[in-house]
Amino acid sequence: MAVAGPAPVELGFAEAAPAWRLRSEQFPSKVGGRPAWCGAPRRRGGSRTAGAGRGGLAWQVFRNQLPRKNEFYSFEPPSEKRPPDAGEAVCLQLESGTHLCRVCGCSAPKVCSRCHRAHYCSKEHQTLDWRLVHKQTCTRDQLDHPVPDHNFLFPEFEIVIETEDEIMPEAVEKEGDPDVVESMGEAPEEELDSMAKHESREDNIFQKFKTQIAHEPEQILRYSRGMEPVWISGKNVPQDKDIPDCPCGAKRIFEFQVMPQLLNHLKVDRLGKSVDWGVLAIFTCAESCSLGSGYTEEFVWKQDVTDTS
Repeated sequence: MAVAGPAPVELGFAEAAPAWRLRSEQFPSKVGGRPAWCGAPRRRGGSRTAGAGRGGLAWQVFRNQLPRKNEFYSFEPPSEKRPPDAGEAVCLQLESGTHLCRVCGCSAPKVCSRCHRAHYCSKEHQTLDWRLVHKQTCTRDQLDHPVPDHNFLFPEFEIVIETEDEIMPEAVEKEGDPDVVESMGEAPEEELDSMAKHESREDNIFQKFKTQIAHEPEQILRYSRGMEPVWISGKNVPQDKDIPDCPCGAKRIFEFQVMPQLLNHLKVDRLGKSVDWGVLAIFTCAESCSLGSGYTEEFVWKQDVTDTS
């Protein structure tokens, strides 16, 4: 009886998509932009997580899982056709009635005291919107006005999935080049020894990383649950003891990793702060423990291109 091989690796790519495809009712896979889910989305900010001390930022990852039959979504998948009422306007109020911040899309308990129509998550975001546009449009008789690009959010993309080819092209040995052979033959022994010493384990790991992604260099995600991450460096690689167990008692295993190519899509330089990573490796409960309809925090390990600690 044949033994089943490992599951193929799923690759994620960032692609532009119309706004309606990235709304919560479409159950999108997305990155950037405003949150698609949650009655009370979290604000960006510092918090407890692995790697928070590396690079000065905190990183969090949350897991939520629902059966196909649930109280939030239809049993049938959403239509691939554009809804007749689908506009490109930003939606700032959930079906539950919760208002969302005009700047970041998070839950907005504050409201402009003058027009009572513009909602915000904080005084800081109200100030940002006031300077940019709301000061000129805040009138009680003008109930609706367009939401501008505050240059605060990351650009928004749909994540599309493809399966990585299981068979990698074989390396073929080329016909010997007489000039190359002659040059190698003339290289002094001391030079060859020096070249060998510079080929370190770190170089090998980085080269393996580059070779692995060379066939699909635009990949932003690699999903391979239960397998090993493709590390970009030999430093700051977690040991088993570094990965905490799930609160349910089960071990956490590797599920997917975020690749550095995503940084190019998100245009992180415009934030005014350095946001960087080599690999973000996500570890989740091996038993996929039941959560009901809530969220649980899982574990993320941040590895830089070189260890800077």
